[in-house]
Amino acid sequence: MAHKFVIKKNKGGEFVAYFVYNSENIFWTEGYSSKAGAKNAIESIKKNGPPAEIDDQTDD
Repeated sequence: MAHKFVIKKNKGGEFVAYFVYNSENIFWTEGYSSKAGAKNAIESIKKNGPPAEIDDQTDD
């Protein structure tokens, strides 16, 4: 699979969820004090992300 979510700790010791595509960090969440907070953020993204509107700012 080319994409996945990764949970890591930042320098401040907070849990951060990263969305990784082809080994590149595409976006990440804010820092959470618990791993459960990061997992909840992932579930929210998975639930709410697909129907998001597309803002196409190209000229054509």
